[in-house]
Amino acid sequence: MLPQLLDPRPYLADLPDPRRETQNKLHQLHDILMIVLCAVLSGVEDWVGMEAFAEEKEAWLRGFLDLPNGIPSHDTLSDVMGRIDPGAFQTAFTAWATAALPGLADEQVCVDGKAVRGSRDGANPAVHLVSAFAGQARWVLAQQAVAEKSNEITAIPDLLALLDLHGAVVSADAMGCQRAIAQTIIDAGADYVLALKDNHPTLCEAVQLWLDTEVARERLPVQETVEKDHGRIEIRRYALSSSIDWLDAKPDWAGLQAVGRVESTRIIGEKTSTECRYFLCSFPERDRFAAVVRGHWGIENQQHWVLDVQFGEDACRARQDHSAENLALIRRMALNVLRHNGPPRDSIRRRKLRAALNDDYRLRLLLGQPSPATA
Repeated sequence: MLPQLLDPRPYLADLPDPRRETQNKLHQLHDILMIVLCAVLSGVEDWVGMEAFAEEKEAWLRGFLDLPNGIPSHDTLSDVMGRIDPGAFQTAFTAWATAALPGLADEQVCVDGKAVRGSRDGANPAVHLVSAFAGQARWVLAQQAVAEKSNEITAIPDLLALLDLHGAVVSADAMGCQRAIAQTIIDAGADYVLALKDNHPTLCEAVQLWLDTEVARERLPVQETVEKDHGRIEIRRYALSSSIDWLDAKPDWAGLQAVGRVESTRIIGEKTSTECRYFLCSFPERDRFAAVVRGHWGIENQQHWVLDVQFGEDACRARQDHSAENLALIRRMALNVLRHNGPPRDSIRRRKLRAALNDDYRLRLLLGQPSPATA
């Protein structure tokens, strides 16, 4: 299912303004949010550029914004975006994103973490965010910041709680391979594929020994795929076993029905490398397992990579208060609407350029109206 393009403004309208009502409050929160979103849609990556963009486009912005005191300065943009409650902003974003893609049944929800490296400030670590990404729809669903002195293990259940996961399959890397997270997914009526590594050493060793032996003795069917690209050959062999009554830990993992193995061989010229990965799975179908493992890379190459390369997320130095986290949400909102609104052959880079140059296209992005080339 493709997401339905929706105007984000109603979902942001009730966002609490963090500022006191004083005579120094010159600009409406709604106006500030829309200026930042329009600037990011147009490829602007910093506060000074956002101010310059708004000054150049002031007449256009006044078509749908009040701007009672003109264009806010870059310092005001930075200050206000840093003071917005990220929890409230996250709730508003998720309400908009899930309204656009209301049914996650049969969808793959990829969960993964990413550091905003430019937000590191001396001894203060970079902001670390966990995202939920709808793989088939290519749509960012939600974002959750990892609390200081914590990790993804505690953030993932909070992230999943924001979503109606019934009928979906959730994929996560080793950090998400936790009994409590498996229980959360099963309680939500969803399935899971969780990467198993050395953070569960006894379980991982047992699963690895079993699957390696079964595959070596040809007692387990294997699905093989071969991909050739730019002089590189990738061979992947998928195996899944539902015969796991021998596994002592099986009762500890809600919904566990199978364990999986993926052997990946990469050939580049005369150099060959092989890696094996192991998984816990809540369903017994090998073809479905293989598709989910392949699909999980979507959050890496269709979200993380695009945010870093096309939106300059890692290079962004915004770090005041909550500005890194809140600006990250704006980028994900911009990525969603750019990806699903524009000529099919246009790249994200070209669509950002089109938004920078074409007022009508930018307005359609903002209002959730398909452009003629998309409709």
